[in-house]
Amino acid sequence: MLTIGDKFPHFNLTATVSIESLEKAFFPITNDTYKNKWLLVFFYPKDFTFVCPTEIKGFADLNSQFADRDCQILAASTDSEFVHLAWRKDHKDLRDLPFPMLADINKDLITALGIKTNDREGVAQRASFLVDPEGIIRFVYVTDGSVGRNPQEVLRVLDALQTDELCPCNWHKGEETLHVA
Repeated sequence: MLTIGDKFPHFNLTATVSIESLEKAFFPITNDTYKNKWLLVFFYPKDFTFVCPTEIKGFADLNSQFADRDCQILAASTDSEFVHLAWRKDHKDLRDLPFPMLADINKDLITALGIKTNDREGVAQRASFLVDPEGIIRFVYVTDGSVGRNPQEVLRVLDALQTDELCPCNWHKGEETLHVA
């Protein structure tokens, strides 16, 4: 699995960005779409499941706070853009998502990242990557498929990374950082 300090792999994927109409629903997204921004790319196993929508909603609830930190959120799974669209239309918490849902249907990105499950389905592990504006992975967070992530913790880590300071355990934005004497 790629980790901290590695370059995030190149990608060119179709994303579901809207449920308004088929003409507006899909958009191609690459590494360059959000050039010079931080990225939070979080992967989840499958659409139409149980833990995944709770996480997606959790990240959506914090979207404006990530945006305030110049960080674009991208959700991703191996489902197609059409499945993403159907799920967004079907699930009340996903209808107005403020960020794209990437369709890694060929599994190229999850394979390059090393987060493809080893079972016969070969879907994405529940993994999150904070990527700096230079495309370098600065944070990786992976949980078991049955355990949802804490979006607030990912935001806290982004805040810490953006200080370029030493941040103690449980540090939060606005608190003192550590200073080496």
